[in-house]
Amino acid sequence: MEEIAVSEFKAKCLGILKQVQKTKKPLRITRFGKPLAEVVPPGPSLDRKNWLGSMADSFDITGDIVSPASEASEWEALRD
Repeated sequence: MEEIAVSEFKAKCLGILKQVQKTKKPLRITRFGKPLAEVVPPGPSLDRKNWLGSMADSFDITGDIVSPASEASEWEALRD
């Protein structure tokens, strides 16, 4: 991973960010030779317009999903 001093990063911030975006290679920012932060390229962007209904037809409902899973007589909260 390429390293750059924090002072140089401060002076050339926008250009460095564009470089990371273009090359898709991360960059480590150091202070006195010790790692301070890492700049990583963005991941794939999600299309926020199509999230509704994106799980349609991806699963099947089997059985009754409305009724309780056990009988009311088995509930501890209803016992004396």
